[in-house]
Amino acid sequence: MKTQESAENYLETICILSRKGSPVRSVDIANELEYTKPSVSVAMKNLRAAGHIATDDDGYITLTESGQIIAETMYERHVLLSDWLISLGVDRETAVNDACRIEHVISEQSFAAIKGLIEG
Repeated sequence: MKTQESAENYLETICILSRKGSPVRSVDIANELEYTKPSVSVAMKNLRAAGHIATDDDGYITLTESGQIIAETMYERHVLLSDWLISLGVDRETAVNDACRIEHVISEQSFAAIKGLIEG
């Protein structure tokens, strides 16, 4: 399943926000990512059309099965790569920023190899 980097970022953000226990709304995503509300609204429309999210009558956003798979994949990559870079001596801010870029372009094969090395 191939998605654009921006869609992956939105889905990962929804996943992270939902883990905090509160219902997720577009305004929460806009605040978290520091994006404009209209930009988030367009993105949510596209994610809904792609079948990655659902919204209820109150405007709360949930991930569908496909959205959850993408979000969890990105989140796992982000955490593992950030932690690995930090363990190699990269400062936290740089490691997190680099991991955020790497997580979208790394192949499944390369990520699995890195994960296997790290987890031994």
